[in-house]
Amino acid sequence: MIAALIILSLFLLAISPSALAVPSFARQTGVACATCHTMAFGPTLTPYGREFKLNGYVWGNGGEDYTPPVSGMVQGSFTNTKQGQSPPPGPSGFNANNNFAFNQASLFFAGKIWDKLGAFSQLTYDGVADNVFMDNTDVRFANQANLFGYDVVYGISANNNPTVQDIWNTTPAWGFPNVGSPMTPTPDAATMLDGGVGGVKTGQVGGATVYAMVNRLLYLEAGAYGSFSRNFLIGTGNFNSWGTPLNRIDGGAPYWRVALQKEWDGHYFELGHYGMIANIYPGGDKTAGTDGYTDLAMDATYQYLGNMEHIFELKTTYIRESRNLRASANLGNVLNQANYVNTFKINGTYIYAQTVSLAFGYNKTWARADTTVDPQTGNILVGGNDGSEYFTAELDYVPFGKDYSLQSSLLNLRLGLQYIGYTQFNGSQVQAGNNNTLLLFGWMAF
Repeated sequence: MIAALIILSLFLLAISPSALAVPSFARQTGVACATCHTMAFGPTLTPYGREFKLNGYVWGNGGEDYTPPVSGMVQGSFTNTKQGQSPPPGPSGFNANNNFAFNQASLFFAGKIWDKLGAFSQLTYDGVADNVFMDNTDVRFANQANLFGYDVVYGISANNNPTVQDIWNTTPAWGFPNVGSPMTPTPDAATMLDGGVGGVKTGQVGGATVYAMVNRLLYLEAGAYGSFSRNFLIGTGNFNSWGTPLNRIDGGAPYWRVALQKEWDGHYFELGHYGMIANIYPGGDKTAGTDGYTDLAMDATYQYLGNMEHIFELKTTYIRESRNLRASANLGNVLNQANYVNTFKINGTYIYAQTVSLAFGYNKTWARADTTVDPQTGNILVGGNDGSEYFTAELDYVPFGKDYSLQSSLLNLRLGLQYIGYTQFNGSQVQAGNNNTLLLFGWMAF
């Protein structure tokens, strides 16, 4: 049913009269990129940007443009780690260290489809894995009403990545940092919503949620997700992309979101909660029951936008995941049935003239190490996905997008320098710093 909904949405993208849309959000609305984004280019949204997304990506400048709403993106990077990796990262042809990479190229359908129906849909070529796949997709219908004297924006979102539809940049899909290296080690332990062991990875699941924003104060959302069929995953390039058997959701996994927001005198605050519960067949094996995952999260956002020359942001989230690995225990893959992963993230950013930004982030994950059994020898392996702790510093430069013009909306650029320093990596503080990473990247949209 969920797969059919996503297929129907993609079908609508193909047959809808896109003469009523334009190539990008900036060209569709006739406003500068900086109107929607605090950095003039990048995921972090202003209040206007959040309203635009909430209302279904359909706002326009009142004119008619018969250009299809298509845009593109390319991204490249250089990665250095403190210590070279053995074996070398990625597929053959890369070095143990100091790697240049063509990270990705994406094609977007981004804008109005018809009347109150709009979409953000991404098709990506992974330059490291050499794979084309359906990436983040959010197709939504939105409308407005007056209920008991309160203004209400309500809608439906069909998407393939829980939290991709979210309008705040605290949840996993759009959280800091927005760019990472494909050529460096990353911590193993992660929650389901962060794409962890039982993760609902982008493109492998699909779902629909209904939402409402009441009086620009209270946000409510609820829905459910399920796993796509094997044939659908093959067709969209998302089958076995990670080289391991795919976990499968049993039935539908409920997802919910609630948040309060307030804006006054240039200050913006948001405080929220989100969560998801899923019963998952490990590796798709249905012979031993399911593993149970419950993610409960809190998040908060502060933005100072009173002076657009000097913007300040502070964003944080905490996700607590409880795991009941009954199926994995029955299959002999783990000995500890009760496990958990907890994640805390906080980051602050200063942005000057929506052109230069300096950001600092702190991430910490607590995870109970799984006691596993080696399937080849039967030996007990004590360890597994334990916690990690690291700090991130990033300096970005965006030269375009502050003033609207056709030329600036045809090309936008973000150049960045990022450093990640580890104090703990996969449960160990010994030599954790060997994974420290320096990343230089270029990110261009057009």
